[in-house]
Amino acid sequence: MQTSEKHKISGKYFDQPVQELESHCWPPNRSLDHYQSCSDDGGNGLQYSVQNLEQYCTLESSSSMQNSSSTASFSPSGSPVSQPNSQSYLSDVHHSPDNTCSSPVSGSCVTDNEHDLRHMIRQLETAMLGTDSDNFDIHAINASGGATQISIEEERWKYMVEMIARGDLKELLCACAKAIDNNDMHMADWLMTQLRQMVSVSGEPIQRLGAYMLEGLVARLASSGSSIYKALRCKEPASTELLSYMHILYEICPYFKFGYMSANGAIAEAMKDESRVHIIDFQIAQGAQWLTLIHALAARPGGPPSIRITGIDDPTSAYARGGGLEIVGQRLHKLAESCKVPFEFHSAAISGTEVQLENLGIQPGEAIAVNFAMTLHHMPDESVGTQNHRDRLLRLAKSLSPKVVTLVEQEANTNTAPFFPRFYETMNHYLAIFESIDGTLPREHKERINVEQHCLAREIVNIIACEGSERVERHELLGKWRSRFIMAGFTPSPLSSFVNATIKTLLQSYCDKYTLEEKDGVLYLGWMNRAIITSCAWRC
Repeated sequence: MQTSEKHKISGKYFDQPVQELESHCWPPNRSLDHYQSCSDDGGNGLQYSVQNLEQYCTLESSSSMQNSSSTASFSPSGSPVSQPNSQSYLSDVHHSPDNTCSSPVSGSCVTDNEHDLRHMIRQLETAMLGTDSDNFDIHAINASGGATQISIEEERWKYMVEMIARGDLKELLCACAKAIDNNDMHMADWLMTQLRQMVSVSGEPIQRLGAYMLEGLVARLASSGSSIYKALRCKEPASTELLSYMHILYEICPYFKFGYMSANGAIAEAMKDESRVHIIDFQIAQGAQWLTLIHALAARPGGPPSIRITGIDDPTSAYARGGGLEIVGQRLHKLAESCKVPFEFHSAAISGTEVQLENLGIQPGEAIAVNFAMTLHHMPDESVGTQNHRDRLLRLAKSLSPKVVTLVEQEANTNTAPFFPRFYETMNHYLAIFESIDGTLPREHKERINVEQHCLAREIVNIIACEGSERVERHELLGKWRSRFIMAGFTPSPLSSFVNATIKTLLQSYCDKYTLEEKDGVLYLGWMNRAIITSCAWRC
């Protein structure tokens, strides 16, 4: 996540056994092997019609299926809407009074009407067994040993209907994802119909998250996840008096402040006796992280050091600043001048995958700090292609002999995890974030809807819908990062007790459900004991 400034958000998940993941989707005591595609041949299961997809698609997912050139636009309220040639379930749900409920699911999705329930069962039976299920010869099935399979399918559809009746949105999302994972398009189609009635971008956290996860599933089927990811970039509001959506997210959630404050504390401590400091930021965005550090170094006993900051950034991020990196340099230079701190800014308007030693402007006699805040998870590794930029950048940082290297990342495993475990982790992590937002902004708050749609939905869609090089949100657990740093030649540099105390003071102004844990020199910030962000420091 980025602040008003850094544009990344992500999340962390537990490592959970496969058996535990399965229990959220299927009846107990049933192996997933029993629940394979209902299609007679594997190929038919993949033939998902445009007509079926269009009823769910939003934004780019609908237009891209038809090879349309239309792109996502924004309504006066700031909510994304599709062009006229496509349909949008998110827009429909947002504006429909039937879906602005505060219960876990809309009242329209749980029926007490016997006729409706029978119709729902018949729909599911058709999805499970095909349209000719009435013509099955039961005696022939028994003679051929097919009775067991029919019994399994019967149990399965009954379980699905029970989930609908309970209004269990999490289980239904998992069931839909598993159906897609198994190429069971009949079941996926039916479940999407049910889910569309249950999600709401203005409902409870699970309903709002469910809307974006359903969009991700639709985009996965339509192969349009990358288009949505690009379309939903956080844009600055038209009025200069309004904060960007990411800045609002920065203010209402402590995750980013926590990460940047802890990294700054580690850098300030490592540089306490240095007269020339060079900070290399591999994702500087709007540069807000360094405002507090410049203030802190200006107040250092004995006077401030001279500071050089090298800002690395993908030029395509200029949309969030309204211009190039020179805007960041001017902003930081103005602050440093007001604090009487000698300052120099060096820009490197390239992406992290392109960075080489000559781009960093290293000068003799400098004490170097390297900052990897919410950026390394965007670097492809050996699982994506032949070039492992993730480890290459760590080796490049090591070659600089830095005084300190800071890492702030999401505690999640979405890099190499297969589709279904990745879906499950994404759901649990982002649900924690959506719940934490509820603690600060009312559900009907327009800016809350904008923040979630423009700044969180794009990441959710990318994680769920995209594969290969198109999936850029590739988070790893701290244990994996630790292995990478050690392999590159670094050793841990535990964060000081002063940094810990500062973060604890920060959290006092937020909801008491946020948690902070220090373990082996690493800080973990979480929501209700679920780790969301980790921060740590390393030295040569």
